[in-house]
Amino acid sequence: MLIGEYQHNIDAKGRLIMPAKFRQDLGYSFIVTRGLDGCLFGYPLENWAKVEAKLEQLPLSKKDARKFTRFFYSAATEVEVDKQGRINLPQTLIDFAKIDKSCRVIGVSDRIEIWSSEVWEAFAADMEDDFESLAEDMIDFGL
Repeated sequence: MLIGEYQHNIDAKGRLIMPAKFRQDLGYSFIVTRGLDGCLFGYPLENWAKVEAKLEQLPLSKKDARKFTRFFYSAATEVEVDKQGRINLPQTLIDFAKIDKSCRVIGVSDRIEIWSSEVWEAFAADMEDDFESLAEDMIDFGL
C-alpha cells in the first residue's frame, strides 16, 4: 500500500528521486500521467491495468468520456526507476503539474501523486479547514 508524504527536488533534466518506501510497490517501471487537482498520478503496472479496464468501459458515444480518456492517455508515459532511485518525468507532465524544483510525492493507497510543493501546500491548507466536514460526508461511504 502506498502511503505517506515525501518532499524531493526535481533536477534540471526532469529527474525525481522516488521515495525508497514507494519503490517496492511501484516496481522497476510504472505509469505516470496527468492527475486531478493539478497533480500527476503514478500507477504500478498492475494497477494501471485496472484503470485501463475501467476506462475501456466508458461509452465512446459520450463526448465527455472521449475528452477525458484522450487527455488522460495522451500524457501517460512509462517511467523506469534508475539505479539511483530516480525517474525521468517528461516536460509535458512537469509543466502540467507546475513543478519548478520542489515537489511532494504522496501515497494514495493504489497510486502515488506528484505535486508541486507550492500547489500541495495550498491544497493541504484548504483541506485542514475542510477535513472535518469532509469526514462527516464520508460516513455515507462507511468510513
